[in-house]
Amino acid sequence: MPSELSEEDRSILTRLEEAMWREESRFDKVFMGRALAPDFFEFGRSGRTYTRQQTLDIPWEPIDAQLPLQDLQMRLLDANTAQVTYNSKVRYQDAVEFGRRSSIWSRSGDTWVLRFHQGTPYPA
Repeated sequence: MPSELSEEDRSILTRLEEAMWREESRFDKVFMGRALAPDFFEFGRSGRTYTRQQTLDIPWEPIDAQLPLQDLQMRLLDANTAQVTYNSKVRYQDAVEFGRRSSIWSRSGDTWVLRFHQGTPYPA
């Protein structure tokens, strides 16, 4: 098993993770349908659990997230599974919310699919 992600995989995973914070990709049902694994689920920053279908059905809304993602780290869990962690800073109306984020991505053919995501709030 390789001990580290290739630069190409790092670039792909960074692009995919940041796409989740860009309106043009986050609300593109075709993109999201390919990006989310069939068994995807999320523990949201709110503490709620979201299924793949609930995630796909979220209505469009503006996203005001700081990009590039802060403190972005990646590690291989096995040859075809990577964990991506980072800190998010997102403005919702008049409030800024901070979250520690963790995503599990699995290699699927020549790309990666998101299997799991968790957001945990933390104070500024």
